Amino acid sequence: MGSFFWHWQRRSVKRSLGSLGLGLGALAAVGVPAVALTSSIGADGIDARRLQEAPYNLTGRKIAIGQVEIGRPSQFGIDKIATENPPVQVGRIFELDAPAIANESVDPHAANVASVMISRDKMLRGVAPNAFLYSAAIGTLTEFIGQQEECLASQHVALQNSGDVRATNFSFGEPLSRDVRPNASLDGNALLTQCIDWSARVHKLLYVVAGNQGRGGIPIPTDNFNGINVAYSTRVDGRFMRVDSANLGSEPTFNAPNSSRPEANEGRRRSINLVAPGSEIEMFQPNGARTVSSGTSFAAPHVVATIALLQEFGDRQLRAGANHWSLDSREPQVMKSVILNAADKIEDPGDGSLLGMSRTLLDESGRNWIESDAYTNQQIPLNAELGTGHLNAFRAYEQLAGGQWTPGNIPAIGWSYSSLAETGSAEDYLFEQPLKGGSYVSATLAWERLVKLNSADEYYDIGEDFTGQPLSDLDLYLMPADTDDISQSVWSSVSREDSLEHVFIPVPADGRYKLRVVQQQANSGEAQPYALAWWSQTVQ
Repeated sequence: MGSFFWHWQRRSVKRSLGSLGLGLGALAAVGVPAVALTSSIGADGIDARRLQEAPYNLTGRKIAIGQVEIGRPSQFGIDKIATENPPVQVGRIFELDAPAIANESVDPHAANVASVMISRDKMLRGVAPNAFLYSAAIGTLTEFIGQQEECLASQHVALQNSGDVRATNFSFGEPLSRDVRPNASLDGNALLTQCIDWSARVHKLLYVVAGNQGRGGIPIPTDNFNGINVAYSTRVDGRFMRVDSANLGSEPTFNAPNSSRPEANEGRRRSINLVAPGSEIEMFQPNGARTVSSGTSFAAPHVVATIALLQEFGDRQLRAGANHWSLDSREPQVMKSVILNAADKIEDPGDGSLLGMSRTLLDESGRNWIESDAYTNQQIPLNAELGTGHLNAFRAYEQLAGGQWTPGNIPAIGWSYSSLAETGSAEDYLFEQPLKGGSYVSATLAWERLVKLNSADEYYDIGEDFTGQPLSDLDLYLMPADTDDISQSVWSSVSREDSLEHVFIPVPADGRYKLRVVQQQANSGEAQPYALAWWSQTVQ
């Protein structure tokens, strides 16, 4: 969390321009080591700089992304504090669902987050400098402003660019103490959580949320099903490869203030999906000054901007008429499965057996992914602190570039977007080539929770609410190719409480294998779409 909750507690969003110019920037300039944003997007971080350069040349061109926060970045021509030709050039700014008010709601935190995504500064370049950012401010939190207004602003951002916004960043949240439900808990049914699960499906964009549970923080909407929740990493010997000790994990063991129990998701469903750089990130203030800060707030935008790079590549493939490619590459669950499946867990020894992973990611106690219950328990798809691993933008590109495949024969790397219609139905994905014994297979299955808006029309308005439908239950199996008996599977991911399954396991011996997706329970009454991404090593 780091400065994340501190900003929320102390912020007066409609502050004077003078204090904006001297506040956090002056604080950050004293006694803070100079750490470039470029290190977090380079090979020691998410390895996105390689994608920005030839021959890939991916910078987020013509891709729209969103940001919703308490405040907003500055924009030249509207806010006096903004300089001409600023390093962070936001596309459009709003106050809730209306145009931004000049010189109001300008906020350092929002500017910092935006700079991670779209900074064009030569020394402190963002992940997707040419993406088009829509940013909405909610305004100062009061008893009259909360989840309803946050939902309204989120919808407004999602409808921009003719409804073609590919991902939205949430580096803020709501405390449980402000939730109006009796005995409120992190069960996925807070209005804001239901709102973004609904919007993700209806507006076809992926919400990326700063992970923040456990210590009386702002955990809503980290209990969402359809987005990605992000913890943040810190450097070890210059590389981002360990979860920062200030993170709030999925399973806190202590109670938050004024709470009878820890702030954690109901049941065994974990909140962290992914880790990204967030420690001592150098960023820009609304007036263009540099600052350094840490927190999940700055990890999440690394993920959103990576989605912009992947979407630019996907659209390029569409324009070129590439084989094994369709508009399904824009589906948010495809992006979710691709990014999570390509995450780094254990550094590859150089023989490809660990799928070319570039680092060994450690939790706060110094343990890696295979030392966790997620590796040994088939009902737990995610590590409590690490999710599926550390964001690697270049590996995510390689995962997406494997192309789209339908059930049937598949190559070593690829993805699929398909659906299952009824309880007991299944699809098989048969690896065309034998897999190498001792090498690992990584596969991630993601599907959407169905949330319906209770409204006379298709748009959310203040005073309306949502109804969450029972979650369909899909399972994922790695099996020998010559069997249809799931009891003979090599491994499986069979969570009963999540909309995500993840397999990461070594192949026992050279041979033919397949992935099987099974719908154990169909609860929505509709065909259940799903996204599957896989990565394996074949016998040479």
